[in-house]
Amino acid sequence: MDFYNPYRHGLIRAAVAVPRVRVADPAANAEATIALARRAHADGALLALFPELGLSAYSNDDLFHQQALLDASLEALGAVVDASRNLRPLLAVGLPLRLDGRLFNCAVAVHAGRVLAVAPKTYLPNYREFYEKRQFAGADAALSREIRLFDATVPFGNDLLLEAVNLDGLIVHMELCEDLWTPIPPSTYAALAGATVLLNLSASNITIGKAGYRNHLCAAQSGKCIAAYLYSAAGPGESTTDLAWDGHAVIFEHDRLLAESERFVRTDQMITADIDLELLGAERLRNTSFGDCVRSYRERLRSLRRVGFEPELPGADGQGGVTGLRRVVERFPYVPSGSAARDAQCYEAYNIQVHGLAKRLEASGIARIVIGVSGGLDSTQALLVAARTMDQLGLPRANILAYTLPGFATSAGTRDNALTLMRVLGVSASEIDIRPSCSQMLQDLGHPYAEGQPVYDVTFENVQAGERTSHLFRLANLHNALVLGTGDLSEIALGWSTYGVGDQMSHYNVNASVPKTLIQYLIRWVIASGQFDAGTNAVLQAILDTEISPELVPADGAGADGDSGGLQSTEARIGPYELQDFNTFYITRYGLRPSKVAFLAWHAWHDRGQGDWPENLPPERRNQYDLASIRHWLEVFLWRFFKTSQFKRSCMPNGPKVGSGGSLSPRGDWRAPSDAEAEVWLTELRDNVPVA
Repeated sequence: MDFYNPYRHGLIRAAVAVPRVRVADPAANAEATIALARRAHADGALLALFPELGLSAYSNDDLFHQQALLDASLEALGAVVDASRNLRPLLAVGLPLRLDGRLFNCAVAVHAGRVLAVAPKTYLPNYREFYEKRQFAGADAALSREIRLFDATVPFGNDLLLEAVNLDGLIVHMELCEDLWTPIPPSTYAALAGATVLLNLSASNITIGKAGYRNHLCAAQSGKCIAAYLYSAAGPGESTTDLAWDGHAVIFEHDRLLAESERFVRTDQMITADIDLELLGAERLRNTSFGDCVRSYRERLRSLRRVGFEPELPGADGQGGVTGLRRVVERFPYVPSGSAARDAQCYEAYNIQVHGLAKRLEASGIARIVIGVSGGLDSTQALLVAARTMDQLGLPRANILAYTLPGFATSAGTRDNALTLMRVLGVSASEIDIRPSCSQMLQDLGHPYAEGQPVYDVTFENVQAGERTSHLFRLANLHNALVLGTGDLSEIALGWSTYGVGDQMSHYNVNASVPKTLIQYLIRWVIASGQFDAGTNAVLQAILDTEISPELVPADGAGADGDSGGLQSTEARIGPYELQDFNTFYITRYGLRPSKVAFLAWHAWHDRGQGDWPENLPPERRNQYDLASIRHWLEVFLWRFFKTSQFKRSCMPNGPKVGSGGSLSPRGDWRAPSDAEAEVWLTELRDNVPVA
């Protein structure tokens, strides 16, 4: 299959349909269902979910005991089955069915001209406005485990798993409405038995506030079950004798809303989303508690029955194929695009950092902090955290011993920003010129620079980084202080630090699990939320506007990686942080194949018009990348992450885990050998991602 086809990367397209029904008119309802099923097929969907009792309508009350209506409903199912012969999706439709002398409210799975399975509703509501036990029996009332439909014997029960035999990870379970509202829904056991896509055929009338509660239920069930949860409520056309209906349809994946219908629409509608089966599988693989639950209920889970089906996977040729991607892939996975969610995340991240540092100072009995301030993003954020920590502990900010340590390539702009920031925050500000000590070390080493030659190699760079850290540790000894680290998650992932007596080391690092993209927004949030005064905000904005640079090589020199002319650019050497943070997230959080990460990155970054940008991202930073650039920088990431930098992570300083995206601490989320090879990742990328 084509690289750009979602099905090639473990995603499947699913649809949730809300037809306009006619009460007690199954033939008309079958027509509406078939029309929406054809839309789902044309859109490349593999599954299509319809509402509870959608072929008969839900609001029939005692009409369900009329034989004519039951016969007509069965005929409507037959029409859907016939139409499905030429349709790709597995259809989940609802109707009343008779078995063992009882009437059951059923979900019926239809695929490729046959009925695969019938799932009766397990829990029948019989309170407030609901009287379902008046017409129907619950699943446990059935004596039979099979039902005869259209001259075929079909499995019957709430214990049925529909398994795609030609697509890894697609196992479907059906339940109905009230089943979700119970303490232990049937879908919980289905998920533990392997189901990844949970379908709920619902009617669910609407009252004030109920839609929000439905969403909470679906989100929680998809999250706890590490599954996709699809929900379709009854919509237009149902009787409003005593109730009203809003046609609510949602698709959740592991607590994340992928798609939601417009409510109170008076016409048919359908929503679609692409569900990532590989992502769900990766989450289950890591979640040991999920596996423990499987073990606890293994005898019950073994009794669940599996029904195989073989869906036709769509191509990408535009003829019944799948195009685009029906899910939002956030460009900044560590930074929510919505302002409210982003502000909440920044608030939590900032306060986690403050809380972590406060505890470390209290536990160590140390009341002073030593920090190097470069005028860059990372040291700025660490200094802000230190200032707020002192405020919370009731200690003077003068206890923060802040030093700017200019070297051979320090620019006037970053030096001025550093000095101004220290002054406006009221910390103890000092400056130590490290050039004399660096020159002495280069002379001791016999380095060509000491003889006047413009050689700016890795030794030249690391002498400066090492001298800065050495000064800070000795200053901490002198003043009985703690050295506060500043390096962020992005640098740790890429190994962009000097090992040992260098910026890789500190006594405590509040930025250890905060990526560069989030640090930028943390500083923006500090400005917007008024954490400090106007003078502080002005210098913070100046720091945000400064290009990221290590400032180790003079502007007219050539560095270890061939930099020459102008400001030494970090991102020109190791890649744009916005892309590398994207790669870090999907490689470390989910362990996805590099080709899948490239596919997601292309969808996120190739088109300015697709998806949302965080509102306060400056227009000049709204970049886009073609597949060749994405492939190149991902290759750089894989080499640096897997091959060259794990030894630095294996002995990184303490620091608090901040986000759900994870930490690279060997005591936290990431444990890996320092001697691993990178070839399996690089080969997978090169073999499966086109060059252009």
